[in-house]
Amino acid sequence: MKKKQKIAILGAGESGVGTAVLGKKEGFEVFVSDFGKIKEKYKQVLLHHEIKWEEEGHTETEILSADLVMKSPGIPETASIVLQLKEKGIKVISEIEFAFAFTNATIIGITGSNGKTTVATMTHQILKDASKNAALAGNIGKSFAMQVASENFDEYVWELSSFQLDGIENFAPHIAILTNLSPDHLDRYENDYSKYIDSKFRIIMNQTKEDYFIYDADDKMILEWLSKNTIKSQLLPFSVTKILEKGAHIKNNELIIKIDNNPLTMPITKLGLQGQHNVKNAMAASTASKLLSIRKETIRQSLENFQGVEHRLENVLKINNVRYINDSKGTNVNATYYALDSMEAPTVWIVGGVDKGNDYSELFPLVNEKVKAIICLGVDNDKIVKAFGNVVDILVETHSMEDAVQVAYRLSKRGDNVLLSPACASFDLFEDYEDRGRQFKNAVRHL
Repeated sequence: MKKKQKIAILGAGESGVGTAVLGKKEGFEVFVSDFGKIKEKYKQVLLHHEIKWEEEGHTETEILSADLVMKSPGIPETASIVLQLKEKGIKVISEIEFAFAFTNATIIGITGSNGKTTVATMTHQILKDASKNAALAGNIGKSFAMQVASENFDEYVWELSSFQLDGIENFAPHIAILTNLSPDHLDRYENDYSKYIDSKFRIIMNQTKEDYFIYDADDKMILEWLSKNTIKSQLLPFSVTKILEKGAHIKNNELIIKIDNNPLTMPITKLGLQGQHNVKNAMAASTASKLLSIRKETIRQSLENFQGVEHRLENVLKINNVRYINDSKGTNVNATYYALDSMEAPTVWIVGGVDKGNDYSELFPLVNEKVKAIICLGVDNDKIVKAFGNVVDILVETHSMEDAVQVAYRLSKRGDNVLLSPACASFDLFEDYEDRGRQFKNAVRHL
């Protein structure tokens, strides 16, 4: 009898546990190892499926005896166990690479520095409104592997991080979307922006001429990369500054999607989400939907009704005529730039967390113009204090969300905004950006 292939899984979060369940279903011998403590809800899933697991450390003999290793995206390439695996020549892949082999569904893969959650959620909403049997996967909700293991979808709309794309070999979405590029996660890419860009473009590396690549034609870094590399897939750009032969553009305040002889048009004033970045998000989502033969009227209605995603410029409450806004998903400088740019009243800005090699200088003009006070929220706020100490008159350091919101309450006046847009990762004080956003909303509701 043929020996079972063994898969070792590093990290027992959403993607790790999903991969474990799919691996078990597909006949692998599965071992799950987490360097930290495993959440109770994930332990229960592993126990239910009778999967071997360990926490608070790695048993090297168990992991190094695997035929294949799935590494959770949060574990760096430089981790000791990963280096040992590479030295032994054991293949280390990501969840998306593993699960891709076990589905025939159409994949719409979405990556980029900002906007990918909105584009993924928007695209999925359009497909749902068209009564498609479609799932949302990746960094949102249930892991892709878990959905492949337990359900049977025709389309997957997938939000993909550069870390997930680093671990692919054969993965190829039928439709790939690159929303934009700006420096992010440079701490993981040896402070080399070009390595981060190459990582994002892995989304198209296995595409064929039957596939499509939708991208922002106003983004200089995207255009530069495309000019130097050969792309097999069909290109569908979108732009708010140029008129395009094919793809999406704006003319006379109308959003126009041209793929075939049957263009989709829609007044941009009718979009449920306003702002230039949201026009681009709508362009990307509607181009993908048009490729999937969704009716034009369905696309228009979905875009009109779409109200955004949690933790992205989310209005929480108005208290004493002060508006509290949750942009916890603003985890890099570029995302926070959009958030500050959209503020139309004096703003108390809550910022900070785990710095990812950030350059805050591009925020200086906006902070000068719009921000009346800065509240730092992190274990180590030195870099933010140095960057903005001379830009604003009031800068306060805090070390808990409750304190940050209390200080913001005291500093704000009628007509002001209080904006949480951290420009940093959340892992110093919170589990993730969702936990940070929920704590913000909770603290605001208890004022």
